[in-house]
Amino acid sequence: MQPRSSVIPTLSSQDLAVLDPLRAGIASSRAELAATTGLSPSTVTARIDQLISAGVVVETGAGDSRGGRRPRRLAMRGDAGILGGIDLGIERTTLGLVDYAGDVIAVRHLALDLAEGPRAVFQRIADELSGLAAEHGAPALTGAAIALPGPVSGDTGKLVAPSRMPGWHGVDAAATLAEILGVAAIAGNDANCMALGELVGGDPEAVNQIFVKAGAGIGSGVVAGGRLYTGRSGAAGDISHVAVPGSSPVPCSCGRTGCLDALASGSALTRAATEAGREVVDVGAVIELARDGDALAMRLLREAGTMTGGVLATIVNFFTPDRLVIGGSLSASDVFVAAIRSVLWADSLPMVTERLEVAVPRHPETGGLQGAARLYLDAVFGPASARGALRLPAGAGAVVR
Repeated sequence: MQPRSSVIPTLSSQDLAVLDPLRAGIASSRAELAATTGLSPSTVTARIDQLISAGVVVETGAGDSRGGRRPRRLAMRGDAGILGGIDLGIERTTLGLVDYAGDVIAVRHLALDLAEGPRAVFQRIADELSGLAAEHGAPALTGAAIALPGPVSGDTGKLVAPSRMPGWHGVDAAATLAEILGVAAIAGNDANCMALGELVGGDPEAVNQIFVKAGAGIGSGVVAGGRLYTGRSGAAGDISHVAVPGSSPVPCSCGRTGCLDALASGSALTRAATEAGREVVDVGAVIELARDGDALAMRLLREAGTMTGGVLATIVNFFTPDRLVIGGSLSASDVFVAAIRSVLWADSLPMVTERLEVAVPRHPETGGLQGAARLYLDAVFGPASARGALRLPAGAGAVVR
């Protein structure tokens, strides 16, 4: 795959102030941007004209008139570049081509053996992305973004002791991916990326959200004030290793016992069902058993939802989000989701839950890769400090777009 690069124009604080509400869908005309940002109409017009000249923003047509001349609608210029979005999974990986407006052009699902190691896995991904681009007549990639099923250090960008990725500890996934693809790349935790993915096409007023990925493992991501919040270490919101009060001392991969991931994750439920004599290969099979009325499967899912809801109740009371999104394979279980809801409403203050929306993902198939792409675009169209999170291919001298 041939790299294609160009220099991102220098963005001033006023550029960023204009781009933020435009990218978030809060404003789409010069007048709306002036009202939202507090900048003068002349300043907004000057910044927008420069961003149009730089190939970052495009006029898309006339909007509705409120008296006088109809305003010109504005949008991010999608054809300014193409990203390879990757949602790397233990059981299934989703790849996609995403333009600079955040729109998904093409998607492909595949199974990868993560035990083969990062270089072999990323080479396979590079081949698949190249084939996907050729199949859809898309131009060469200008960047890549990957969601990883493990903790990613906010300081180094490296994976930290991922429990289901043998041989990946300490790997700088973004740097390795950038080297193989020949384009700038960024990496983030999958639950964080899925939390960002919920903002794509969503209510711009729902600025505080929690996304729970309940699949083979359990993790969560936090959006505060419309932005992903990862904390100093990058692990903010991760509920995997929160101890469940009064739980059995089941060993966890972190070295402790009684962690939520060890008790309520899809892997834990699959193991418990197998030990009880059920022939299941994954949590999807456990969910199917429950739908068929299997008492054991229903009990396991209900207990997992109760434990997860108990942990989430503390977070919801503390954070008071607009939305709580339950994603991952376990979100397909009505028993699991109902148990979470029951505990949340029992253990949370009424003023916390009266306007809380508990929902399933807006983009169940592509949320992770869309969130990863947004992570990349947030870095590209953010301050210089944000761009520092991008890993460049060897020999590259500029951020690409």
